[in-house]
Amino acid sequence: MKKNFLFIAAIAVGLVSFSFISKDASNEEKPVAQVEYRVVTVVESIVPNGLGRSRMISVNETKDYKEYTTVRSGEKDKDEKNKSKRGEIRTKEYEETKLLNFYNLGGIRFQNIAANDAIMTSKVNTMIAEGWELAFINTGVESSGGKGDGQGIFITRYTFKRSI
Repeated sequence: MKKNFLFIAAIAVGLVSFSFISKDASNEEKPVAQVEYRVVTVVESIVPNGLGRSRMISVNETKDYKEYTTVRSGEKDKDEKNKSKRGEIRTKEYEETKLLNFYNLGGIRFQNIAANDAIMTSKVNTMIAEGWELAFINTGVESSGGKGDGQGIFITRYTFKRSI
């Protein structure tokens, strides 16, 4: 579970910038709009008995996905394999905010959910005050696979954007 959490956290965090370029009649490139995106990921444990870890993750550095990408052509001989090491892909500059787990020994803990909501609301309000606009929210659950499977997370990704 710990390895899965670290892997998801490393991938989940992201700060991406996009530039939209157009060409005018002189074939000159001119910026049409520049938009910056930032992803904040919330991972909440749904492991029984309060044994999991819950966190809100926000990256503080940028990465260029092209450095870690292999382009496939269908011709095995001509494809160049990306030689990136996992350590090169990982980011060490991010914010990690502690959250409470959904469960404790007594079962589901509604106070914990309310506390997490307050912390996430604070983050959203802070980012909006900094000029970000909440663009998308995506959620997913990996829950118990049956008897004896004590693993599970609830993940929410908040995608923000702003003009630069």
